[in-house]
Amino acid sequence: MRKIIYGIFAFLFNLNRIFPVKENRIALVAPHKGGSHDSLWEIKDYLEKNGSYEVKYISTSALSSPAKALKLFFAGSRYLATSKYLFFNDNFMPMASMNFSEKAKVIMLWHAEGAFKKFGLMTDLDPDIKRRQIKSGGKLSCVICTSENIVPVYAEAFGVDESRVLPLGSPRTDYLLRNNGSEELRKEFDKKHPECEGKKLVLYAPTFRDNSEKDAEILSHINGGRFDSELGGNYALLVKLHPQVHSSPIPGNITDVTNEDIAGLTLICDTLITDYSSVCMDFALLSKPCIFYAYDLEEYENERSFCFGYKDYVPGPVVYDFDSVIDEIKNPRSSGNAESFRKFNFDYIDCGNTGRVLKAVISASLQ
Repeated sequence: MRKIIYGIFAFLFNLNRIFPVKENRIALVAPHKGGSHDSLWEIKDYLEKNGSYEVKYISTSALSSPAKALKLFFAGSRYLATSKYLFFNDNFMPMASMNFSEKAKVIMLWHAEGAFKKFGLMTDLDPDIKRRQIKSGGKLSCVICTSENIVPVYAEAFGVDESRVLPLGSPRTDYLLRNNGSEELRKEFDKKHPECEGKKLVLYAPTFRDNSEKDAEILSHINGGRFDSELGGNYALLVKLHPQVHSSPIPGNITDVTNEDIAGLTLICDTLITDYSSVCMDFALLSKPCIFYAYDLEEYENERSFCFGYKDYVPGPVVYDFDSVIDEIKNPRSSGNAESFRKFNFDYIDCGNTGRVLKAVISASLQ
């Protein structure tokens, strides 16, 4: 079914190529639901304030509604076909069969920073998906990353030459750096979750496994009752599950923030507990403590693995049971490589990433 959907969209896109490309038209395409503060939204806001561009945000989440899906297929495909600049925040499978104009520039922003776990063509993909990603990579004008150190990783992941990987910084980090320490965000959160008011926030944000049964077991590895008895007076435990994780319901003594914006959570939470999620990049960027709860590390390394050696690379202590997680919160250990991790993955720790990207790929005259 998915192949048919990909084929129909690509067919409509190619059909719409009969219309001329508009020099000031920009399409922001979101196969990945990045929230209201992802790189695409940062670019949208920037361009609306700087320059006379026609900008449209197009999300594939519209496929959840028949009426919106029709609009995406017909109006969306025409907009993409007539755009001079197309920005994507994830792999877009129809791209493999889309014939872009020679005038068009196709830019991959990706939806995460740095290099952590393997992704894209670095992983063991289904043959059809791999074929599509290879063809899609051949149509990318450039790929944006956050550091010159990780250019080879992104080149391999997208199947492009290293010369097409530009270490200009991620636009979404501009939002994080601009709003770090926002008291207003915390006040809004406390109104929504009064049980957390006055407490330090500990966010548990695990990533998905390539196995639905393993995903369903993730929450069995945390103990909300134990957390409350040991830390409940001063700390609140929040859980944000990955969109691909369909686990059992989150227990009532844990605050469920699965449907809340990850950027906002990053800004207000004091400590991160994760396993192999790239959310650690955002916490490291803001110099916030991370605890790596890797109860199935050996199994995960065998199935997906990492760009670099996990234990020596991550910016925080690695633990294997929930008791050790609690101990780390009570008595945090200093992570000697937290600052080196930050510097390795971010060449620019400022609020100029959006401007750098747009000046490089659209116009140097943008202010």
